[in-house]
Amino acid sequence: MTSDTGGRQHCRISDQETNGKNSTASSNDFSDPIYKEIAVTNGYINRMTRDELRSKLAEFKLETRGVKDVLKKRLKNYYKKQKLMQKEPINGDSYYDYICVVDFEATCEEGNPPEFVHEIIEFPIVLLNTHTLEIEDTFQQYVKPEINPKLSNFCISLTGITQDIVDKADTFPQVLQNVIEWMRQRELGTKYSYSMLTDGSWDMSKFLNIQCRISRIKYPSFAKKWINIRKSYGNFYKVPRNQTKLTIMLEKLGMNYDGRPHSGLDDSKNIARIAIRMLQDGCELRVNERMHAGQLMTVSSSAPLEGAPAPQMPRYRN
Repeated sequence: MTSDTGGRQHCRISDQETNGKNSTASSNDFSDPIYKEIAVTNGYINRMTRDELRSKLAEFKLETRGVKDVLKKRLKNYYKKQKLMQKEPINGDSYYDYICVVDFEATCEEGNPPEFVHEIIEFPIVLLNTHTLEIEDTFQQYVKPEINPKLSNFCISLTGITQDIVDKADTFPQVLQNVIEWMRQRELGTKYSYSMLTDGSWDMSKFLNIQCRISRIKYPSFAKKWINIRKSYGNFYKVPRNQTKLTIMLEKLGMNYDGRPHSGLDDSKNIARIAIRMLQDGCELRVNERMHAGQLMTVSSSAPLEGAPAPQMPRYRN
């Protein structure tokens, strides 16, 4: 895996030794003896027991929770970062300033019949500062569904969102306008660079995509690219896709779920906790999915790192 100047690793979609940044030849020259040292160190770490890994991590005042593979990755990245920092100074300007974590809740029925149309009923955002690695702010609004205004009992018990809550809520276009205003007030896309992040592909490619059609508005440009943390997590910690559910990701990192599962805001906060731990472990979370002409596409890990545009209210469809 290739490192950028900040020592963070790209959470790659493939394991190719390609580098998306036009960095200098020296930082990409794998013949440098430093890479031999890193490889030798990695060999030692691979042979360590879980207790040895934990005591070495504690020595460096690093997080000691997590399964053995996570601990190995954490220690390898720490050593790699130290070595590369000796080689060239950190450039802290190239990464997103903020990550906006979004996890929608939508109308649903038990068994989710294929003809059922899902409508967004909760729009949360958790604003993660990548410099301080802290949750700086949150946004949460409920949304009034229009096609199926009456929530099923299954939906109410799953999400904790009651009929009364959605009856009093604004419709989606108004909530989206409020979201955009909230993001603008925080100068996202103008003063600060940012990226959206979701747990899986569905939030953007399915729920937001369908909701925009229902509300007869165009898909918002700020949500056309995002970080799918499941992909990033699987690639970084080398775990199969079936081990990237939210509760399993937390468990493997030695953390418990905090709050009420299937509350959009609580889910978003827990996803943000995973993102923070991954950034601490040296992962450069970067955009890996996008919407193009209404279709879900993969973004190559060698694509340049670009922030999302300043949010604007999309136009109504004809």
